[in-house]
Amino acid sequence: MPAAPTARRPADILKTAGPAAFDELTAPAHWRCVDFIADLHLHASEPQTFQAWSGYLQHTPADALFILGDLFEVWVGDDLVTEPKTAQLHGQLHGQLHGQLHGQFERQCASVLKAASERLDIFFMHGNRDFLVGPALMAQCGATMLADPTVLCSQRARWLLSHGDALCLGDVAYQAFRALVRSGAWQRDFLAQPLSERLTTARGLRAQSEDRKKMSPQFIDVDDAAARQWLQAAGASTLIHGHTHRPADHDLSDGLRRIVLSDWDGAARPARAEVLRLTLALDPGSSPHAKLECKPASVESEKFERYNINSKLSI
Repeated sequence: MPAAPTARRPADILKTAGPAAFDELTAPAHWRCVDFIADLHLHASEPQTFQAWSGYLQHTPADALFILGDLFEVWVGDDLVTEPKTAQLHGQLHGQLHGQLHGQFERQCASVLKAASERLDIFFMHGNRDFLVGPALMAQCGATMLADPTVLCSQRARWLLSHGDALCLGDVAYQAFRALVRSGAWQRDFLAQPLSERLTTARGLRAQSEDRKKMSPQFIDVDDAAARQWLQAAGASTLIHGHTHRPADHDLSDGLRRIVLSDWDGAARPARAEVLRLTLALDPGSSPHAKLECKPASVESEKFERYNINSKLSI
């Protein structure tokens, strides 16, 4: 169980070292197990993934969970959850989405996060699908928003956390789109629209994204030179990110590495639902060490695809 709230609130351990520096988060002394996940793309049409995620949150031994982007397949505003009557009215007037009134699935997800936040610290980072998640949802879920990127500091080690899309520099069209939709002006204009219009726009953008994938199947990965620059600037040796859906452990040379998280898909065969787990411990001689390893999110591990990124990091 976590320590008393007065000694461990996530907001108290976040700090910004200046406008040109990376945000940093210092792990509290009681943390012994930290989980990282990304790219669940939760959606009402994919109940298997939701069930795997919900079950994982009930049983994880982690003291802290870092969600590094794209928890949701789409997010059009916190009012889906914080103003349920409005969302339900739109659902009744404009039809249901996958058999549920607008916001019903999102409120279910928020309830799952809230229940989990009662026993572990939860941190959330925007992805390319859910960049409109705001402070209202974080407050309702008991979670803390993280800047992208953020450095996690613990026991004299530093890990750089990111969703990863900002480092896919070869996708020039996406980077232009990203700059547009992350701007305050665009987001204010979009969130000022009625919920029904936002949902229609989101469906259109999602369809365009799928069409682009079919027309341009070429995969654009994270730029390793840019990743190295980030790591050097942050004083970290390991970058942990998602976005690409290609889990791997990349050697960037000079003691630097890039670990890519798995996406989740409960309907795939074999299903994918994996966690990167950081175990922090003290040796008998008080020498700190850490271990990073991939874990299946379900106790029924034989059902889940696995990849080997096991390593022990001497600090």
